[in-house]
Amino acid sequence: MFDGPVASELDPAERRARLRLARSARIGPVTFHEALEHFGSARAACARLATLADTEVAREEEALTHAGGRFLVIGDPAYPAALATLPDAPPILSAIGDLGLLGRPTLAVVGAREASAAGCRFATELAADLGAAGFVVASGLARGIDSVAHQAALATGTVAVLAGGIDQIYPLQNAALHAEIAARGLLLSESPLGTPPVARAFPRRNRIVSGLSIGVVVIEAAARSGSLITAHRAAEQGREVFVVPGSPADPRYAGSNSLIQDGAILACHANDILGVLGWPRPTLQVIEKPRQKSADPTVAQVLSALGSVPTAVDELVRRCQVSAASMAEVLLALELEGRLERHRGNRVSLM
Repeated sequence: MFDGPVASELDPAERRARLRLARSARIGPVTFHEALEHFGSARAACARLATLADTEVAREEEALTHAGGRFLVIGDPAYPAALATLPDAPPILSAIGDLGLLGRPTLAVVGAREASAAGCRFATELAADLGAAGFVVASGLARGIDSVAHQAALATGTVAVLAGGIDQIYPLQNAALHAEIAARGLLLSESPLGTPPVARAFPRRNRIVSGLSIGVVVIEAAARSGSLITAHRAAEQGREVFVVPGSPADPRYAGSNSLIQDGAILACHANDILGVLGWPRPTLQVIEKPRQKSADPTVAQVLSALGSVPTAVDELVRRCQVSAASMAEVLLALELEGRLERHRGNRVSLM
């Protein structure tokens, strides 16, 4: 989809000038590309503009090399071809890990930080299936959906794009996953080493996640969420947008369902995505799991009253006409069996 002429190695002086220009104050991605077009080269731009000193670039490059990484400068053969087509492509990426992953087809899997257990389980299965079909899975190393998607795709290939510097672990609970992706996958960052992940950096990070990919899969996106930003950027970039649908009563799906209303592609399993992309590999077998039944009439009654939409426990007590103590016992048993999910406000739903 993004095939084109293979880039030749940049002249070392021009490559160093691009590093200086990109790391200079008030030079963002768009200004960087405008300067290249106006002056004809980064060397010429650096000669005319106030740019970062070469010694400062050398210091950051040395620190990155010491951390086991390297710079990818736009124009380098290793720079991701899909990303290079964007008008606001990052001039520089810090990279630690397997650069070979950038040459493979990539799909992004993104979603809620405060994801449900069911959403995390679906993301895990989907990322594993997409990896088995030959895709690299990209995401933003956030809590929730991002984390489980990365974890599920470690064996087949995953790329994590960070909002802060590549050495900045965020959130801290993902320290082990950060290290594992560095060892088995690929970490990327547009920000200089040591840069903390401030709020304005996350939308910029999201454009890279979508820009690397031929499509973005959204799982559990609220009405205002970073996942929606990623989906909108993907659409602007000409990428496919796939959305896992959910109940209108669940606020975690408000943004997801709105994307479907706006024309995004509904995806209930990996086959939906592979079919739209015309992927030549054999489609994955979808196995319908039988619903578990119970011989206990009270348990059966509770199961029939429950669904995927969170329901207040008090309402279940009234509907099933059982005591609160009996309901608590049944719900605990279902939870221990892995069939029940609890929500805020004393609400429950089936997994």
